[in-house]
Amino acid sequence: MQSPPHGRRLDAVVGPFTPRTPRVVAARRLQRRRDRDEAGRFLAEGPQAVREALERAGTVVELFGTPTALDRYADLASRAAHTDVPVSEVTDDGLAALAETVAPQGLVAVCRHLDVPLEDALARGPRLVAVLAGIRDPGNAGTVLRTADAAGAGAVVFAGDTVDPYNGKCVRSSAGSLFHVDVVRAPDPLAVLAALRAAGLTVLATTGYGDSDLDDLIDYGRLAAPTGWLFGSEAHGLAEELAAAADARVRVPLHGRAESLNLAAAAAVCLYASARALR
Repeated sequence: MQSPPHGRRLDAVVGPFTPRTPRVVAARRLQRRRDRDEAGRFLAEGPQAVREALERAGTVVELFGTPTALDRYADLASRAAHTDVPVSEVTDDGLAALAETVAPQGLVAVCRHLDVPLEDALARGPRLVAVLAGIRDPGNAGTVLRTADAAGAGAVVFAGDTVDPYNGKCVRSSAGSLFHVDVVRAPDPLAVLAALRAAGLTVLATTGYGDSDLDDLIDYGRLAAPTGWLFGSEAHGLAEELAAAADARVRVPLHGRAESLNLAAAAAVCLYASARALR
């Protein structure tokens, strides 16, 4: 093992581990949703995700890294070790077994689930909330989560039959935002809408066939109130009962010849419209 650079604590580092080492095998199982749910843990890959995870106290359970990565990101290895997070050195093959990207950056953290009960998230008085209902693509879900964070949303709700927020692609697409906002998983989207409304938020559903135009809502100041935006399936949009349960069904105006916007683009337009109005 190499000498610990920049103050990395040698006594805190174990390994090197291979793909067959039991701890690597156990962590690799977290690539499957069933095992993530059973363990209440997930994997965060790459230095950016690891850095953000370490900022949230008590989140990281173990840090795996190749010798090269632990040297390159010695600050992260040191921060983990000094907060009693085990730092485990892995071979390149061991890291490749844990990573889901073609060219991994050498670090993978095992993290605890971050779920926040809906009532707790709403008790904090968020003025902007994003609700994902029926979204299946983890890249889209992670991008919407990242956009919601950037727009100042206090919570992102994964409602009903929506992709797992701890799916590896979703975690990577969130670019660390998973660790910044309250992440809520709720089985009943209608109950979520009722809870948002009871907490004083106006619920707006996005649909290409909405009877309200986003520009009109902006012009008439209707986005200046606390708002929950409801986003539906990439392929099929929102279920009729969900759209009907919202306070308004909103379409994003198309001024050019494009047929439509994709989910992530439409979510960005709507969330930033609210962010500007709320400020």
